[in-house]
Amino acid sequence: MTYQASEARQQLLDTVAEATDEIAVALAALAAAYEALDDNTADRLEEELFRPAQLAYGRAKRVHADFAGRHGLETRTFAEASAGLPSQGIRGYLERAIDAVVEADDMLAELQDSMAPVEVGDAELRAGLAGIREIVGTLQDRGEHLLRTLGR
Repeated sequence: MTYQASEARQQLLDTVAEATDEIAVALAALAAAYEALDDNTADRLEEELFRPAQLAYGRAKRVHADFAGRHGLETRTFAEASAGLPSQGIRGYLERAIDAVVEADDMLAELQDSMAPVEVGDAELRAGLAGIREIVGTLQDRGEHLLRTLGR
């Protein structure tokens, strides 16, 4: 394997890790918002945002580990993220979560658009990225809808 290919694979892995970290931020913020909401709204948040974000997080971690394993790269442990300050309130938590999923989606989209996953010849990575983006891509609209209807 050439140095250039090795470097490209490491960069891909690092970008997947960064996007995974952003999804972890979203999860932490959603969990904090859940705790502060009334039961009905909390149930809605769990169904529409938290569960899909949790699914995307699990897939992102698996994609990261599998890609690293296939190419002999070091995996990393993903630490629990911070929800942010309690003073930001429910709206702040939701906005933080939305910003984080948008950032994760942007990173993954840029990665896909770069054609780097194709250049390193990893079909499993390409499929994994598409699967994560399919989930994460819906969360911004769902989160913004919940924000608009909050308190109604």
